Amino acid sequence: MVGAPARREVVRWICGRGLTERHALQVIGMSASSLRYHPAPDRNAELRQTIVALAHRYRRYGAGMIYLKVRQQGLTVNHKRIERLYAEAQLQVRRRTRKKVPVGERQPLVRPEAANEVWSMDFVFDRSAEGRAIKCLTIVDDATHESVAIVPERAISGQHVTRILDHLAATRGVPQVIRTDNGKEFCGRAMLTWAHAHSVTLRLIEPGKPNQNAYIESFNGRLRDECLNEQWFLTLAHAQAIIEAWRRE
Repeated sequence: MVGAPARREVVRWICGRGLTERHALQVIGMSASSLRYHPAPDRNAELRQTIVALAHRYRRYGAGMIYLKVRQQGLTVNHKRIERLYAEAQLQVRRRTRKKVPVGERQPLVRPEAANEVWSMDFVFDRSAEGRAIKCLTIVDDATHESVAIVPERAISGQHVTRILDHLAATRGVPQVIRTDNGKEFCGRAMLTWAHAHSVTLRLIEPGKPNQNAYIESFNGRLRDECLNEQWFLTLAHAQAIIEAWRRE
């Protein structure tokens, strides 16, 4: 079927041959209102450009996070409108394939009622451009899901972990409970001594059951997907700046 713009051109061509406009419309079966129709300007053009720009800047953000970024820019817009424009632009994030692992025994993970009750800690590893390892200590508040800290270093010992916790304690206090895996940095004498001195309970998950520390595992997945896999760190200082900017974001 011929579209309306092409049919308008046919009407103009017929009229140019001496036939009246009414007769030309009858010949091709087109109404006068369709001939005179002018499409309204796209009121979403500027918003669509904003969404596309944000999607290219934050390549692993979905429609929900793009909506939050739009609101942070001071634009008052309905989330359904953002989702529609996001889908029309075909900006959907492709899921990265993951290795399938056997499903183990699942245990419920109770969410604390208030901030600073339970923190979860773990390590995430990456490498800088020269091939040297980067070891990131990640700390998450289980109640608010806030990223309390991400500390990238070349190496982090148990004593280094306690110094980081002392630094956090000076600004926001210490939690009642810290949940970790069974890594030597978390089970060593330095950590046990620090926890006893600050009346903090250390809660270790069972070996081979990361689902018991699901909050930090979920956060680490986002950190790797949205930051570590998207960046190429030239130096440790470069990694520290990029990762801290991502954490604040």
